Amino acid sequence: MQDDHRREDEWFRENEKQLLEAARAARARRERERADEEASSERKRLREMHYMKCPKCGHDLKEQDLEGVKIDRCTHCEGVFFDAGELDQIFAKKAEERRGFFRRLAGI
Repeated sequence: MQDDHRREDEWFRENEKQLLEAARAARARRERERADEEASSERKRLREMHYMKCPKCGHDLKEQDLEGVKIDRCTHCEGVFFDAGELDQIFAKKAEERRGFFRRLAGI
């Protein structure tokens, strides 16, 4: 009889151990999902706050096409900003085309 109780106790301990491990794993998964969701919403919030905003004055940037190169110009301070690779596109042009591009950019 005592041997039966011992086996029963052992079975309950093993079962509880498995249940606790499953509960810990589920909790850890929920915490990771919650953290990922919070990080994603924070990235989205920051993007909405800063996307197409002038780094100098904070006003809106307007995208302009100038000879096939898309530039971002501030609607307030008239600052001009280039995305990755856009300046390379300009420097790839011939010297005379570059001078003309910068004159048109400056509005001369």
